[in-house]
Amino acid sequence: MKKLICVLISLMMLLGASACAEPAPAEKLFTPGTYSAEAQGIFVPVKVQVTVTENEITSVLIDATGETPELGGTAAGTLAESILNAQTPNVDAMSGATVTSKAIIAAATDALQQAGADIATLDAQRKDTGAGTGEKEEKIVDTEIVIIGAGGAGMTAAIMAKQEGKDFVLLEKMPYAGGNTTKATGGMNAAETHYQKEQGIEDSKALFAADTMKGGHALNDPELVAELANSSSDAIDWLDTIGAALPKISFSGGASVNRIHAPEDGSGVGGFLVEHFSAKLEELGVSILYNTAATELMVDAEGKICGVKAEGKDANYVFNCKAVILATGGFGANEEMYTQYRPDLKGTVTTNAPGATGDGILMAQALGADLVDIEQIQLHPTVEQSTSMLITESVRGDGAILVNQKGERFTNELLTRDAVSAAELEQEGQYAWIIFDQNLRDHLKAIEKYVKANLTKQGDTIEALAAELEIDPATLAKTLSDWNEIVKNQRDTQFGRTTGMNADLTTAPYYAIKVAPGIHHTMGGIRIDTKAQVINTEGKPIPGLFAAGEVCGGVHGGNRLGGNAVADIVIFGRIAAQSAFDYLK
Repeated sequence: MKKLICVLISLMMLLGASACAEPAPAEKLFTPGTYSAEAQGIFVPVKVQVTVTENEITSVLIDATGETPELGGTAAGTLAESILNAQTPNVDAMSGATVTSKAIIAAATDALQQAGADIATLDAQRKDTGAGTGEKEEKIVDTEIVIIGAGGAGMTAAIMAKQEGKDFVLLEKMPYAGGNTTKATGGMNAAETHYQKEQGIEDSKALFAADTMKGGHALNDPELVAELANSSSDAIDWLDTIGAALPKISFSGGASVNRIHAPEDGSGVGGFLVEHFSAKLEELGVSILYNTAATELMVDAEGKICGVKAEGKDANYVFNCKAVILATGGFGANEEMYTQYRPDLKGTVTTNAPGATGDGILMAQALGADLVDIEQIQLHPTVEQSTSMLITESVRGDGAILVNQKGERFTNELLTRDAVSAAELEQEGQYAWIIFDQNLRDHLKAIEKYVKANLTKQGDTIEALAAELEIDPATLAKTLSDWNEIVKNQRDTQFGRTTGMNADLTTAPYYAIKVAPGIHHTMGGIRIDTKAQVINTEGKPIPGLFAAGEVCGGVHGGNRLGGNAVADIVIFGRIAAQSAFDYLK
């Protein structure tokens, strides 16, 4: 028998067979060890550290500290998991954090190449091929309220719902919370607040309403505007109770007095609120169902809300409920949709978060919801075009000026956004430079992110700055000299500016950012009443359907004042929640 086996083995060897040979060792993909690399994100270099064995990526650590916490931090966690699962760095960028994602992928690629990897081989052998192609699980969930959208309005409503002890779910189609609220850089308008009184600022709710109506060209719904103004100081008090105080007050375009409330250190209000809303939801034990897009609102035979259909990453859902709060935002990131109403805006840069695609408007329309001011779309005058980054109105509100390529002022910088945008578009090249000094930078934290993102030009003198901007030095120097005299005398005879003139521009170094108009806010949307009930085309409420924030129209009319969007989301987010509670009773 042994002889027969040996003969067979010899024959197989002669024929080149290897059935009895040891298995060939697997191809070596890496040199084992830990490798690091970095690549430039939006604001800071993103660092990636990978640990590998000969054939496997075992660890991916990403440090995106310094990027936006709501986007960069989420991208870090999401992409680390994706790279580990795929065993290649070539994974999909996270929507809404494209720049940070690309930096992570580039750094991971560099680190793996240091480990001796051939990226094409990793791609060919990727481990996540076909993932998610199977049948999704169908889930049915019973609850009282479904809140759709975890932006500022949705998170406000969710905090209130939890504090009220309601059973609810909070859906968010993106992999992170915040929506367009993360883009808000200025502050929140409110009148007769305790902060104004403490700082000796005289204001009234009637004046707030009047300014809003004037800024909106009187297209606004006066009842909604009155509700906005009358509820604003209570909303500031409510923010105090959840640790999101806004004590720094300054001026914003279209306001008669200092009314826009911001974080004490002058940081962007949006990121600040999202951080504090998220922390409060975590403290209350509220979880957000991310990557879950609502697709349909369900009604019963009587036309009352009875559920929501949604598509998740791993499951499809039917949420049986009695009330829905739509907080899905506007449609400023959906060019196909906004060009239906404003074809002239095709190709315009947008400041909007990628989730602002109008889903809630379309779902409500399917139930017969009426729309209002849908063609009213706002351009913001100070958008850095290469990054779509909005330069906060607080820069102008704290004393900056706008000049054209000739180095001359051309408008009152604190007119309403539509007026300033129109003035910019009349200038050579349809852009402007926003000019400020070190003193302004020192007092407005929001500027630091523009410096980190290399958006600023700098000069130790006005003339040096002019050279950087390729502007005639004498002209720019005269413009700044004239401006400083205006501040000294508190009198602008050329353009009639009367606000944002508390400090001159005399502290070197001097800075400039190139800006032009960009799509910023969709004023139109679903028609609501003062109880945030969605109104149908027959003028009647749709039972059980409520809405808040940019998904709604009527509050801002033909032009939104800076600071009113944050007021809108907090005030009507609270109203929508309370109205839903009352409806359930």
